Amino acid sequence: MPISPAVIPERSSSASPRKPGLKWVLIMVGLAVGFAAWRVIDVYWPYRYRNVEPLLQKVFASRIKIDHYHRIYFPHPGFVATGLTLRRNSAPDLPPIGSARDLLVQGSWLDLMLFRDRVRLVDVEGLQVVIPPVGSRANHEDFPPGSSVDFAGPTTVVEELNVHDAKLDILRVDGGRYSFPIQQLVIRNLRRGSSISYLVDMQNAMPGGHIVANGSFGPLYPDNLGATPVSGEFTFAPVNLGDIHGISGTLAGRGHFKGVLTAIEADADSVTPDFAVGSGKPTRLEALGHLTVNGLNGNIVLHSVDAHVGATTVHASGQIVDAPKVTDLDLTVTKGRVEDILRPFFKEKVPVTGSVWLHSHASIAAAKEGLKFLQRLQMDGVFEIPNERLTNKSTEESLSAFSDRAQGKKETVGGTSGAYPASGEEEVLSSLKGPARIRNGVVSTDGLDFQVPGAAVKMKGTFSLYDKSVHMVGDLHMQTDLSHVTTGFKSILLKPFAPFFKKQNAGAVIPIAITGSPKQYKVTQDLLHNK
Repeated sequence: MPISPAVIPERSSSASPRKPGLKWVLIMVGLAVGFAAWRVIDVYWPYRYRNVEPLLQKVFASRIKIDHYHRIYFPHPGFVATGLTLRRNSAPDLPPIGSARDLLVQGSWLDLMLFRDRVRLVDVEGLQVVIPPVGSRANHEDFPPGSSVDFAGPTTVVEELNVHDAKLDILRVDGGRYSFPIQQLVIRNLRRGSSISYLVDMQNAMPGGHIVANGSFGPLYPDNLGATPVSGEFTFAPVNLGDIHGISGTLAGRGHFKGVLTAIEADADSVTPDFAVGSGKPTRLEALGHLTVNGLNGNIVLHSVDAHVGATTVHASGQIVDAPKVTDLDLTVTKGRVEDILRPFFKEKVPVTGSVWLHSHASIAAAKEGLKFLQRLQMDGVFEIPNERLTNKSTEESLSAFSDRAQGKKETVGGTSGAYPASGEEEVLSSLKGPARIRNGVVSTDGLDFQVPGAAVKMKGTFSLYDKSVHMVGDLHMQTDLSHVTTGFKSILLKPFAPFFKKQNAGAVIPIAITGSPKQYKVTQDLLHNK
């Protein structure tokens, strides 16, 4: 009988429970480790406000108060805060010096895992800082001696500090303020004992203009702030010179600088295609200068400034110092053209042309509300125009007639002598020299020497830079006698008085006056001294 093969019964799958897989073990271990790590991070989270507050105080050199605060974890660890108030570390009981709308602080997970003392980004929006007037009691209280240590910087590295939509207000002694809107300020590698790189895009207060600058600053020396190195380059354009009452034009400037904070050496150049004083004619003005700036008090020493207008170069040196700022300049022109210098002051044709030499000292008082440039300007100097030509027809004809008669020449029917061309051709040649001073927009002189062919004139008087009116009186020293000064019945009347106007053999000495306003200038006799 055949034997059938043994049948092995199939094991039931429900006979014993399945053991957990390795992956579930790993998941559970990972969750446990993650939870433990999360608890550690939560307890020792570096971006808690109490941990970051010391960093912010070093970044802003101020005590910080925050209205609202919440943490962020992704994509970067950090926190967001709103409603910031800044108070000086050295004067916490005084009113706040600034505020900010929003603050974002970001780190990186890699820095956290590697325990690096580093912050990736500090971003500030709507920062506003108010500085009391320089030299005031409030300023001294806000920045007492030794307070520069507040600006030493943080021990934690801040890779980038980004400030945007900010404003710096510097209060003035007279109650006003200078406001500097700051579109963006970027500072990189902010850390105590290290130099930083910076980029700033802002508006200047007075005169209004756009400033873009970049460079390096530091390392900062808190105990000797003025020795802190600084360097960079800048553009300053467009600049509205009309903000300086009494002048106008749109300036574009650029330059570079290097040095320490109390002695920043700078080289700059500028172009103003439409510079004018008052209602004068817009004139192209170019300037190139070397100067030293004190970054702590804003004082400026102008070592050499060359201003080019037309074919003329005005060389200047001096300083801009004190608070508020007062400008003192020494000005020199050698072999220049007088029409180039006068053109920005005159809307119409300048009254004289010719080569010019001058040396003067100018003082420009501090700017005040409503005070125009010519009211602030004071000048004292001497000048010489050896070959002057008058551009006013009536004045030229008057002096031509005096010149002709002074030399004993006869007038032509048209009013000019036969020895000189008629009007419209060669203008009368003369020379002009003497001292001059400017006060409140009026040029005055008490010793002007004026030369025309056949005569010498000594005069004193004034010329207004506002309405261009002139009032000058003096004596005309002629080569001939008095009878040549007038003709006809007037000559007969004056002849008996000729001996009184004689000076040895030099000819007659005739009192004259130059008076009038533009298009109405005239030269007349002033025998009665009533002009």
